[in-house]
Amino acid sequence: MPATKESAAKLSVFAVGTLIVLKVAASIVTGSIAIRADAIHSTIDLFGVIVGYIGIRISGKPPDERHPFGHGKAENIAGVVIAGLIFIAAGTIIYQAVSRLIAGAAVEMITIGIYVTAAALVINSIISWYALRVARATDSIALEATARDMFADMLSSGAVLVGLVLVRLTGATILDPIVALLVAVLIARTAYLTMKKSVGGLMDTRLPKAEEDEIVSCLREHSGQLAGFHKIRTRKAGSQRYIDFHLVVSKHISVERAHRLCDQLEQEIEARLSYTSVTIHVEPCDGKCQQCATSPDLCRHI
Repeated sequence: MPATKESAAKLSVFAVGTLIVLKVAASIVTGSIAIRADAIHSTIDLFGVIVGYIGIRISGKPPDERHPFGHGKAENIAGVVIAGLIFIAAGTIIYQAVSRLIAGAAVEMITIGIYVTAAALVINSIISWYALRVARATDSIALEATARDMFADMLSSGAVLVGLVLVRLTGATILDPIVALLVAVLIARTAYLTMKKSVGGLMDTRLPKAEEDEIVSCLREHSGQLAGFHKIRTRKAGSQRYIDFHLVVSKHISVERAHRLCDQLEQEIEARLSYTSVTIHVEPCDGKCQQCATSPDLCRHI
């Protein structure tokens, strides 16, 4: 899977680089502030994609002496940096659009701008869809941030295309900077969503409720073999999930059999939630649990 994440990141770098060349050329020829804003966004995208690629490479390294829990949070750090770059892109576009509204300027050779923007839209749509699919398959925070960034670029290209068509049909050049402002709003929203998810991993936010419910469901399926469970804690670093909880078993169960039960639970939880590390603390019951009351020799049947 790490190789798949890396290949998707490399493809994203190439695609964004190509888009930058197309958009910069089109902005120079047409003088469109909206296309220029889109080009600025793509340029910042390139830095974001490179940061995401570096984060994926680092997160793929195995645990070592200094990082016994691995390097998964490198993806979260990359996601935060990418989100910051997207915010910068939004601010830059807003500044240029407002300047153009105040100063005013004509948009020329609109047809070329329309063709280039349409081509950029198609390229971005394909690459962002592919990157997001790989990100979800590998649970990669960094690659998802990259895909979201490219998706925002796709939205901005779409908005620019609509604006250029409207300028062509109506002759109202003021629509160009107005569309650029709309692009900035869309980009800022993407930056917020990316930042929120990435920071959640750095702050050790618990796993989503649906995933924690899977853990509880798995434990309850073994209610006949254990007396209870509590203190479930979950967190995530990059694509790696960390789960620990206390497992209460009959005090008559041997260490060997309790260990066997823990191994079984770990395997079942990891089968339900990929990229998972499970730590279980075993506790003996107080002697009043149902298992002890019905069968003191319960361990023979486990």
